[in-house]
Amino acid sequence: MGVDLGTAYIVMVVLDDNRVPLAGAYQFAQVVRDGLVVDYIGATTILRRMKSEIEARLGVELTSAATCYPPGTSRADARVGENVLYSAGLECSGMLDEPSAANLVLGIQNGAVVDVGGGTTGVAILKDGKVIYTADEATGGTHFSLVIAGAHDIPFEEAENMKKDPANHQQLFPVVKPVMEKVATIVARHIEPYAVERLYLVGGTASFTGIGRVVEQVTGIPTEIPPHPMFVTPTGVALFN
Repeated sequence: MGVDLGTAYIVMVVLDDNRVPLAGAYQFAQVVRDGLVVDYIGATTILRRMKSEIEARLGVELTSAATCYPPGTSRADARVGENVLYSAGLECSGMLDEPSAANLVLGIQNGAVVDVGGGTTGVAILKDGKVIYTADEATGGTHFSLVIAGAHDIPFEEAENMKKDPANHQQLFPVVKPVMEKVATIVARHIEPYAVERLYLVGGTASFTGIGRVVEQVTGIPTEIPPHPMFVTPTGVALFN
């Protein structure tokens, strides 16, 4: 099992012995800020509930999971996620940074994985299949919701729901485009010293229609978004298990 304690969502993925996905779940949760767990009890409660729901669906007990953390996170801060797993009744079988986890699914030899999460954008540059550079900066899906809430004068939770519905993306695109450009600028700055030929966007925010096009326009680098980008990183975490 892989667990991604994100700024906007907690995501779980369970694989079978052949590493084929069996189940997944996600829940909106504001228990993490800028990659750090700020509501330990809330994170534990949500994770324990999600664990129980998946166990009921599968008819098996889940006893261990791997988890991940944003690039640049200190060991002490990263261990908080490990402790959340323990408190939810799970042994922590491993920890790795988010973009590296994503690449366990993508299998990129040369390029950059960009994990656009709720609160931060993580960048991992790969050469010959190995991560040679990582970075993480604030700006992500939460900032999309904030500008939507401001533009429409609605509560944050309502803006979050608007953002999640693809039917609203065309209408919201002009509002969130500056945030997309900020994400792209972050990426461009970190990859500038390296000969990156292709970008791969993952994370829940990568699901917003048009973000790949904006990142490609700003960086000048071909940009791909895999199917179901929210589940790429937690699936990679499960593979690391």
